[in-house]
Amino acid sequence: MIPEAILGLRCDNCSWEGPAEPFSYLCPTCGKNLDFIYDYDRIASFCGPLSLNKDHDASMWRYLPLLPVKAAPENKSLRVGGTPLVDFPKIAREHNIGQLQIKDDTRNPSGSLKDRASELAIQHARELGKNTIVAASTGNAGSSLASLSAYHGMKSIILAPATAPIAKLTQILQHGAQLVPVDANYDTAFDLAFEWAQKHESYCRNTGINPILAEGKKTVALEIAEQNDWKVPDHLFVPVGDGCIISGVYKGFFDLLSLKWIDSMPAIHAVQAEGSAAIVDSLAQEGDIQSVSADTIADSISVDQPRDGDKARRAITRSGGKGFMVSDDDILRAQKRLSETTGIFAEPAAAAAYAGFLQATHAGIFKAGDHVVVLLTGSGLKDTASAQKLLKPVEAVKSTLVDVENYLEKLQG
Repeated sequence: MIPEAILGLRCDNCSWEGPAEPFSYLCPTCGKNLDFIYDYDRIASFCGPLSLNKDHDASMWRYLPLLPVKAAPENKSLRVGGTPLVDFPKIAREHNIGQLQIKDDTRNPSGSLKDRASELAIQHARELGKNTIVAASTGNAGSSLASLSAYHGMKSIILAPATAPIAKLTQILQHGAQLVPVDANYDTAFDLAFEWAQKHESYCRNTGINPILAEGKKTVALEIAEQNDWKVPDHLFVPVGDGCIISGVYKGFFDLLSLKWIDSMPAIHAVQAEGSAAIVDSLAQEGDIQSVSADTIADSISVDQPRDGDKARRAITRSGGKGFMVSDDDILRAQKRLSETTGIFAEPAAAAAYAGFLQATHAGIFKAGDHVVVLLTGSGLKDTASAQKLLKPVEAVKSTLVDVENYLEKLQG
């Protein structure tokens, strides 16, 4: 049984529409990705901003009427979502904009925004009667699924490139998931995970092909709107790999516009690493998305073939956003600058969004009063080796006060 407010699934590519039950991963007509469609009038009849004010649940489950599952999980005390939206007025003044906010999704239980998708996928799998979930991951989706599966008592199988950061692989193993380190890239692991799920009738949490994931990720947009009293920012910067996060962000604001809870859509800007920029490349060339041979330090957004690329392009173009490409050096410098000026340690993929914001300031796309939000999607503790590339090695200091003073004088120039 599906929630009454769910009208079904729709393919934006060929306009196919069908029921949400039995559940389909992909469009049965053209094989493209699907969107859940809602009866917004029905939702508005029993839910609105004022009713949310009475809900003391700070997690993503406060938005249950806008999610395609029947109920929230019995236990949600680990709290996925409800992450802080932090103002940085000094940085805003430095860049001559009205307001800069950082949405810090490094605060989720496993340290990344991917927890929003995993939390919803686990509940959806349970409602479908599945007890095993399989996923391909460069690290964050896998560690997220492993963490929340442990919490909710589900079995998880993660296929990840053996070259993924050791901290992320360690996190997967620590939570008791079955890790399959594939001697290949993410795209190969992606195909293997979907094949395995189909053959063994398990639930597949692969980004892009499962429309549930964008529905979970859209809750970050719902929070940004609500945390700003339903006034949306002028610009939002999102790091992009497969494209599922940015398509989810767009879907969240689209839902709110359809409900008339907000008055406008922010310009949603995609930021990709130069070595993995298939979506941004396609925007510049105004052509179809072409696969690339991804090569970037930002492993979480390193993909050859974006599996949610079409929906990502839709999010950018329909919101009036732009595409930004940043080098690995740009990313590492932005990561260090972010840590030093905001106190937030973000992994390279997340710091790419801040690098895109800095690039946009130099390009002069902002007006003086603009409100800008940068979305940080993962913790820097997941990949400390990358951060160390810009840090000077530390050496032991002799244990005398004179030596400590000399050392500090040398550091201070």
